[in-house]
Amino acid sequence: MSRVGFIGLGSQGGPMAERIAAAGMPLTVWARRAEALAPFHALGAQSAESVSALGAACEHVGVCVVDDAGVMAICDELVGSMAPGSRIVIHATVLPETCAIIAEKAASRGIAVLDAPVSGGGPAASAGTLTVMCGGEAADFAAARPVFETFGGLIVHLGPLGAGQRAKIVNNALMAANMGLAHAALAAGEALGIDRGALAELVKASSGRSFGFEVYARLPTPAAFAHGAPLLLKDVNLLALILPENDGAETLRTAATPFLSAATNG
Repeated sequence: MSRVGFIGLGSQGGPMAERIAAAGMPLTVWARRAEALAPFHALGAQSAESVSALGAACEHVGVCVVDDAGVMAICDELVGSMAPGSRIVIHATVLPETCAIIAEKAASRGIAVLDAPVSGGGPAASAGTLTVMCGGEAADFAAARPVFETFGGLIVHLGPLGAGQRAKIVNNALMAANMGLAHAALAAGEALGIDRGALAELVKASSGRSFGFEVYARLPTPAAFAHGAPLLLKDVNLLALILPENDGAETLRTAATPFLSAATNG
């Protein structure tokens, strides 16, 4: 069985790596902090002393770090160390152009690149029910699918490289907009003298419901979403970058902004 590598052991990447190990796939992990590796050693995973060492040992490497700069830095090291015929899978949400730059470098060494951002967060990763949105060559997707199946529920090949990123960015911008609309709807209800909790329960069982509304309705204040708001704000901004002067993108941004501003500014 091919050895799988994983880099980015945070709140979502960590459970993804745990699922890979629990499925019995040979796993190698790397992290800047040695203490972050202990849970994976307990599952039988090996650790690498560097990104390059991990790349040299693995045929499939998942990358789940936070932003474009981090993904570029990690993938530059992987491209320099992985063998021809291996593949890099970018699970982070980044610009499609970032994936294209990495893929061009990797192709010169015979390394495949897929973009496969995920949706569902840590709980879905732990349960093995993440949605995996993949872009890249069909043959590379088929080869990577057994790894995806360890942590994914719905696994979709959306088209060429970058298609997964584009779909994820639209999905997250819609989530942000839905939370922004929930923010506006509950404020309007309170202005009309309707009990906030009662209105929230009503909407969750009625035609105005959405997942974003349900998440927002659980928040005591927008500031309680301060951990997640910067990530949604990043993706709303990414949509504006890849789709400038587009009415749909601007509509999503307009709906999301009041809530995201309240959440990030306290």
